[in-house]
Amino acid sequence: MQLYADIVLPLAQPVYTFAVPGGTDVAAGQAVAVQFGARKFYTGIVWRVHDRRPDFKTVKPIQRVLYDAPLLSAQQMSLWEWIASYYMCSLGEVMRVALPALMKPSGDTEEEFSGDEFRPRTECYVSLAAELRDEGRFHEVCEKIERRAPKQYEALLELAAAGDETRIATGEVARRLLRADYAVLHALERKKYIVCTQRERSVERGESAFRLPELTAHQLTALNALREQFAAGKTTALLQGVTGSGKTEIYIHLIAEVLSRGGDVLLLVPEIALTAQLIERMERIFGSRVTPYHSKLTNRRRTETYLRLNRSDGGEFVVGVRSSVFLPLKHLQLIVVDEEHDASYKQTEPAPRYNARDCAVVMARLTGGRTLLGSATPSLETWLNAASGKYGRAELTERYGDARPPEILVSDTLRAARRGERKAHFNKLLLDRIGETLDRGGQVMLFQNRRGFSPYVACSECGWTARCPHCNVTLTYHKGGRKLVCHYCGHTEDVPAKCPSCKVTDVLPMGFGTEKVEEEISRIFPEARVARLDRDSVTSEKAFSAIIADFEARRTDILVGTQMITKGFDFAGVSLVGILNADNLLNNPDFRAAERAFQLMMQVAGRAGRRDDGGEVVIQTSEPGHPVIRQVAAGDFEGMARAQLAERKAFFYPPYARLTSLTLRHRDPSVLRNGVMDLAARLRTRFGRRLLGPMTPPVDRIRGEYLVGLLLKIESGASSARARELLAAELKTFAGNPAFKSITVVVNVDPQ
Repeated sequence: MQLYADIVLPLAQPVYTFAVPGGTDVAAGQAVAVQFGARKFYTGIVWRVHDRRPDFKTVKPIQRVLYDAPLLSAQQMSLWEWIASYYMCSLGEVMRVALPALMKPSGDTEEEFSGDEFRPRTECYVSLAAELRDEGRFHEVCEKIERRAPKQYEALLELAAAGDETRIATGEVARRLLRADYAVLHALERKKYIVCTQRERSVERGESAFRLPELTAHQLTALNALREQFAAGKTTALLQGVTGSGKTEIYIHLIAEVLSRGGDVLLLVPEIALTAQLIERMERIFGSRVTPYHSKLTNRRRTETYLRLNRSDGGEFVVGVRSSVFLPLKHLQLIVVDEEHDASYKQTEPAPRYNARDCAVVMARLTGGRTLLGSATPSLETWLNAASGKYGRAELTERYGDARPPEILVSDTLRAARRGERKAHFNKLLLDRIGETLDRGGQVMLFQNRRGFSPYVACSECGWTARCPHCNVTLTYHKGGRKLVCHYCGHTEDVPAKCPSCKVTDVLPMGFGTEKVEEEISRIFPEARVARLDRDSVTSEKAFSAIIADFEARRTDILVGTQMITKGFDFAGVSLVGILNADNLLNNPDFRAAERAFQLMMQVAGRAGRRDDGGEVVIQTSEPGHPVIRQVAAGDFEGMARAQLAERKAFFYPPYARLTSLTLRHRDPSVLRNGVMDLAARLRTRFGRRLLGPMTPPVDRIRGEYLVGLLLKIESGASSARARELLAAELKTFAGNPAFKSITVVVNVDPQ
């Protein structure tokens, strides 16, 4: 009987059917090589095997099976299907982000495809010959060669005495771990005393006992509450603890429990480069059990990690970023999502535009595991799920040990300016506190949520501003290279000597970014050692590590930075944090602006006084009476949450509705305008007042393409699956219209 296989290709295409050659065994989840189109060869994933011939003339055969085992488990396939359905993309687009690049070779010819195929690194492994495993025969050989070939004798003894920690599952020892040189081992192999075999390189993992941190009474109460809720059947729980309360210690105890019974654990972090301290801390406790997984690793390392985990029998502990949810952890019992509120968990480009936090919850349910969401300032969706009883919940309301929460001071920038108490971009209150902190040997962190020297340059005579020729945004001034840079498309140009419009005056930097803050604070405190941490100063992981290491070792007194300084850091010397411009956090045209501003300011504030002596936080703002500023000063998360939820309920925003944004792009604004009006009319016949728009976004041109948006709101009581089905049907009809087929439509479910 002829069999056929539905194959997923790494393309934004539907599943295609290929013939299974006679004598070839294929199963769901396996990788295969196939020819697609006239000549292109691709890696595909077998999704289903069946005996129904497709109704087209020629059915191409599968070329060959790749790898010795399926790459996907049934649970992983279910996760891919859920992501493709929920985020309205193809399985091929999921495949593109789920598998490491080297696992998806392609080529214009079979030879080119084969040349790109991943081949695991091998090395020589050594074991005693079968006859020498007999103790009597081993001693006989040793006596024979002890005097004539002492180095060979020593090599045999070393090989026989090698402990379990250096042996792989077959009982062999990697040659690189033996002291004997190649010539000695080669001589023993010629005499047939040892066997040398080339094998895929194995990762040696120690099995030493975990040295777990002691818990305070509050931490123990929270840990027991989580254990009870998980045991009672809750699949997801929230651990809400103020910054510095010791959430990580609770993670460690739960992780150790799972690993000790042979289960797998996944610890998700927002950005791996920003949580180096967390990884180092986990390695101190769990040693070689810790497997990092992130984009800074080489393609080969990520591929080797994937294949090793695919063969694992359990007991794995992965620390990684959002793409780690796709790893083949077959015994997954616990997923910890640290800083679950962080927007970095949501992928924006390319499709699938998934949220790793939500995918983690789904994956844990598929595997029968548990998900722990941790944050000092949880997202309102998660907080409401916990408050309503859908999720379990445990709280830590006190900082770890004897550390006191920082004192938060609000400084009015308008009042300071009127009184002449403002120097450059710093109020007198903040400068006084910086001086006092430096005098007593403390460290300072200054937060400005804008990189570069200045947001834009302008002419004071005619008002001209430098704008990107490809995007409708101003160019950011970077003083280091005296360049104007577009942070959307990367366009760079020199700063003009005179205004290009009036030719009268020099252009002047307006506003301020981290680069300017660094320059000004260095001028005000010339004795202080100042460093900057942002996307421009961190050109590599090595540069990032050097900046952090210097600050941790107190070789730096003041650290200026963007959001990068808010995440995952625990610096003992920081006793003062300054938030230089809270207004630009609050005044964003986004319904999440207040929530995000509160979260960000509380996270920044949490870097201060994480030891016994407490700390201070100075927030500079022109709106000291703003409700969010007052809530931050009081540390009142619940007050912020209830106020924002009441507002969202009144205006029909998440979590009381599900949002799907549609962004249409085209180089011709008239074609785009006609297209969006046609699509909006079609969608309104389906969804009525649930559709908003067309709307022009704040940045309405990027890389030469004009943008326009539509927003679909579906009430939480309605079927979101049915809404996606109707939307997909209308988008298919729209794409089939010859007048609009050149318009790109980007669908973003649950936009952040």
